[in-house]
Amino acid sequence: MTLPAALAAEAPRAAAMLDRLGAIGADPPGITRHAFDERENAAHTLAVERAQHLGLEIARDAACNLYLTWPGTDRAAPRVLLGSHFDSVRHGGNYDGAAGVVAALAAVSALRATGFRPRADITIAAFRCEEAVWFGLGLVGSRAALGILPPDALDRRRADTGLTLADHIARCGGDPAAIAPGRRLLPNGPIRCFLEAHIEQAPSLIEAGLPLAVATGIPGNIRHAAIRITGEDAHVGLPRRFRRDAALAGAEIFAALDALWAEEEAAGRAMAFTIGRFHTDVTRHEITVVAGEFTFSIDLRAYDAAHLAALDRRFRDILDATAARRGVTIDPGPRSAAPVGPCDPALQASLAAAAARMGIATMPLGSPASHDAANFAAAGIPTGLLLIRNAHGSHNPREAMDAADMMAAAATFAEWLRAEAAA
Repeated sequence: MTLPAALAAEAPRAAAMLDRLGAIGADPPGITRHAFDERENAAHTLAVERAQHLGLEIARDAACNLYLTWPGTDRAAPRVLLGSHFDSVRHGGNYDGAAGVVAALAAVSALRATGFRPRADITIAAFRCEEAVWFGLGLVGSRAALGILPPDALDRRRADTGLTLADHIARCGGDPAAIAPGRRLLPNGPIRCFLEAHIEQAPSLIEAGLPLAVATGIPGNIRHAAIRITGEDAHVGLPRRFRRDAALAGAEIFAALDALWAEEEAAGRAMAFTIGRFHTDVTRHEITVVAGEFTFSIDLRAYDAAHLAALDRRFRDILDATAARRGVTIDPGPRSAAPVGPCDPALQASLAAAAARMGIATMPLGSPASHDAANFAAAGIPTGLLLIRNAHGSHNPREAMDAADMMAAAATFAEWLRAEAAA
């Protein structure tokens, strides 16, 4: 069977798997697959069922990451690792993360149908808890796999259950005691490269009319989940000069960050910031009370480590200046960070060439979002990322990836493996 014919035969199976994942996560108006909980477990079980049908080796690590391996003829050769994640944000869409695992499985299935035999092991990974919404820390599974999970991570509590990350890992059959900084959990042996496919989180490919992009890099980020501003509660008639208004301090910080973004954009330096939480204390705020407390979150991201560090300094300067000007105190709270992930130039070129051989048009594009791939790139493992066209962004119920575009990613991976991993 030719590779195009095998991919065509695989397409309905891949679409059906996406439908089953949607049913697992159904949570109107969107999809919720909780990290380290029944729905993420069910998604992993579905992947295992497909792997068993394909005759793949199945393994899990201490953090409950799943590895599905097609054995190569030379088990000592550096393996090719592909993968993504199954967890979602609350009331998100069906494709963020999941499309990457399904595309990798489709690529392997199609290659097997052609009679192809890989020289090195090809392993598909489904990493746990990529989304930061669950424990205030993103990319948890891949960080644990690479031995770079922060020491305090296992004590973080999931907001909806109150249980720690260690508790949830143990409940899913993992071994939190075996997770430690510097201790890798990945399958034994060297890794040639890591490849990931993920829906795009901006409308760039919709705008360009293309199904795929080959990512040039993944931004690093700095996050504070709960920055607390403390001023002083007061009567609404209090003159401005006497106020220590925490809400106005928050608004001033927001405006200053927006001005910073405009300045950086004008200078051609790509970045983004997002304030997702922005509120007074709902148990105390009143229409006739000046807010003495205010809380907000921030995600600050850029594509260059030095640029990200400079932006972090500018952000802290904004906090200090606002605190002094408004007469408030600002506690930034816990800080988390994800590394900048430069995509390997040779992989960018070979993935684009593989897509072209399959008749798939691509474009180079920086990823607007963080992904598990960033951890592998930061660890020095050559990394490639395909971005799949997706309407309406992600982290919302309106994700609208076409299954044919996901199969374009699968075709690109299959052709790349055919050319680069032959026995």
